[in-house]
Amino acid sequence: MNNVYNANSSYLRNPVRLSDAPKGAQAVVQSVTDAHPADPIAQRLRDLGFVAGEPVRLVARGPLGGDPLLIQIGSTRFALRKTEAARVEVTVDGAA
Repeated sequence: MNNVYNANSSYLRNPVRLSDAPKGAQAVVQSVTDAHPADPIAQRLRDLGFVAGEPVRLVARGPLGGDPLLIQIGSTRFALRKTEAARVEVTVDGAA
């Protein structure tokens, strides 16, 4: 889904995949999607701090918009593949 800019200069908060968030955007984690029951990658993402309500930021993208993505949670930064970041649903507060 796309974020919509309104006349009050604020983004309407539509959920997007973290992999689709704009570079520099501040976002809040809504959920992590499990690809199958007992998905170890989804569980690892949750263990790393990708939990509902946690603020995150997409800091940078790899060359030509590719892998990896540099994601920041608090003061910690993680390099994630796009496929991993696509499992994380966020709402974007706005582009930085």
